[in-house]
Amino acid sequence: MKLIAITGSIGCGKTTIAKIVREQGYTVFDVDAWVRRMYFQKSFIAQIAKTFPDVMEEGVVNKRLLRNKVFDDEKELKKLEKLTHPFLRKYLKYVIKKNSKYNDCFFIDVALLYELGLEKFCDFVVVADVDYKIQKKRVMKRDGVKAEDFDKINDIQMSNEIKKQKADIVIDTDKSLNLLKLDVITMIDYVEGF
Repeated sequence: MKLIAITGSIGCGKTTIAKIVREQGYTVFDVDAWVRRMYFQKSFIAQIAKTFPDVMEEGVVNKRLLRNKVFDDEKELKKLEKLTHPFLRKYLKYVIKKNSKYNDCFFIDVALLYELGLEKFCDFVVVADVDYKIQKKRVMKRDGVKAEDFDKINDIQMSNEIKKQKADIVIDTDKSLNLLKLDVITMIDYVEGF
């Protein structure tokens, strides 16, 4: 099994690359979806309630309140990471073990690859890249956030420049979908043949 990570800062196009990979018939594990599922697990909700009681509303985590709390305070962000990161590492190890017998390429779509230390499990790392101004415009339009909210989100992630330096492959996503597909198919051919 070859494990290939697709990463990149918010709005850089990693999800679009992952979608193209899926269209080519490959399995892509969406780590962000794993995180979203965590918020429906009773044990995780209980941990959030204990650590951040002021973000709870009738037994449910108000993610907007939680996001605002952790983006404004690095100590609070570290508390949240202590709850989420071990789960993500454990789940990725499970996925690797479950699929290790297959002689195929598996991809993971993960924004915080380096922040979680997951790159050590991967055979290749692909970083989605785009100019900062385009990145910001994409996120503000897609998520309906203000410029200062984008900056908060972007600032807690490792810079895309650093991610690009650590990557095996960098794909610029500022192009037509057809050209981007060609780049993704070229990337797949490369990692399969390596």
